[in-house]
Amino acid sequence: MVRTLIAALLLCWGSAAISHDEVADRGDGPMNLDELMGAFGWDFETAEIRTEKVADGLYVLFGVGGNIGVSIGAQGVLLVDDQFPQMMPKISEAIRDIGGGGVDFAINTHWHFDHAEGNLALGPGGTWLVSQANSRDMMLDDHVINLVAVQYEQKAYPKAALPVITYDDTMQFHFNDQEIELLHFGPAHTTGDTAIIFRGSNAVHLGDVFNRSGYPFIDADNGGDLRGMIEFCQSVLDAIDEDTIVIPGHGEVADYAALRSYIAMLEDMHQSIGSMVKAGRTLAEVIAANPTEAYDDEFGDSSNFVDRAYASLSREQSAD
Repeated sequence: MVRTLIAALLLCWGSAAISHDEVADRGDGPMNLDELMGAFGWDFETAEIRTEKVADGLYVLFGVGGNIGVSIGAQGVLLVDDQFPQMMPKISEAIRDIGGGGVDFAINTHWHFDHAEGNLALGPGGTWLVSQANSRDMMLDDHVINLVAVQYEQKAYPKAALPVITYDDTMQFHFNDQEIELLHFGPAHTTGDTAIIFRGSNAVHLGDVFNRSGYPFIDADNGGDLRGMIEFCQSVLDAIDEDTIVIPGHGEVADYAALRSYIAMLEDMHQSIGSMVKAGRTLAEVIAANPTEAYDDEFGDSSNFVDRAYASLSREQSAD
């Protein structure tokens, strides 16, 4: 069995395993969501939502897919990411339990299904959907996400589930008595990532540019970029302070020091894997060299990360 660290996309997949034989048995085409759920033994009905308060009026919901940030106040409810429509009844119940009602705004940190599929429920229900412009563009068409051991085909979103507000580089909300700043620094995990800084709470949600459940996933086939992830995270680090609460796309809430350490790991991997790519080493040779050995105790299985980092760095090398 080959352990596939899909936790970079879906937290609940972090311990799931799937063999290449199982993939081969179903053919060469990409999986749909039902097939993906079956392959990883994943069940919306039994999944639960866990709530953590990180500051007055600011919470994180952990469930199936990306971590949800929740701002609750006199002006209403603002979400950062929204998981899946199948989880929305449980998400809505969790929001009611912490004093909120209907969702007024939902910001997508990026376009991947485990962070934005809840748009399918929220958009038709009247929620204002927001994203970086490139993420909305990606939602307009079908795209295959290469998860290395498997591929997943994310279908285009219907009009009602598309963001109706987009931005290019920066944007601000003034909501629930604080400034909420949206920042984009170029291709990273995807080409349309957003970091959301809650200035009043001194907290930031980075989506999957920052992963705490394993090595990060770089969507290299759709423009994701290892160097860009480093620059994105460093730009966020420069925009916050040492007391800032740091919310990752997956995994537990962290802090400034954890983000700084994560950047150092990515820089090390860029240098070590990049030097092998520059020397003409094959992917198999790079994997055999085990460049992530010093970090595996903390981050786990690195095979997917090395594969996608190799793809990103090969493209970077070709552009030089």
